Amino acid sequence: MKSAMRDYQSICVFTGSSIRVPEVYQNAARETGALIAQRGKTLVYGGGRVGLMGLCADAALAAGGKVIGVIPAHLQKWEVEHTALTELHIVDSMHNRKRMMVERADAFVVLPGGFGTLDETFETMTWKQVHLHDKPMVIVNINGYWDGLIMLVRQVIETGFAHETHGNLFKVVERVDQIFDALNSAEDPVIGPQFKWM
Repeated sequence: MKSAMRDYQSICVFTGSSIRVPEVYQNAARETGALIAQRGKTLVYGGGRVGLMGLCADAALAAGGKVIGVIPAHLQKWEVEHTALTELHIVDSMHNRKRMMVERADAFVVLPGGFGTLDETFETMTWKQVHLHDKPMVIVNINGYWDGLIMLVRQVIETGFAHETHGNLFKVVERVDQIFDALNSAEDPVIGPQFKWM
């Protein structure tokens, strides 16, 4: 079932805080930030100035976009927060960071990242699975980076721990320039008593 066409004003990007990664992933972060700003959308992200997170935010700001950051106080103490954002929110926990990012966003984009990116992605997917939100998610599978994740989700479904319609919790694209087409064609998972995964 396709979602009704929605006007996505704010896009939350999940991506890594490391800069010690191949340039292709750095370029994807820059391209994503610039694309969001060029489309007149607001970038919502984890509030850091480091790694791919920082590159994405800097590119959005350079393109004239609005950027909202959300960072836990314990990370702010490490002086990794971005100080030139449109808004920076300091929260008391990683959980509240994710909660605020979900609340402030109309859609989600997952770029290559590490354990934190996986955490954000799975929690946001789970919240959608149990109808805490109905916002689309696009995974950008640059150079096959997320192949393992996609295979894991398929295994979860094939072995009965999730229903086959839960494969619609996210869309997969291979290039940054495909993000908005994927968001606009996202389908909602069909979830009801007959599709329980328990």
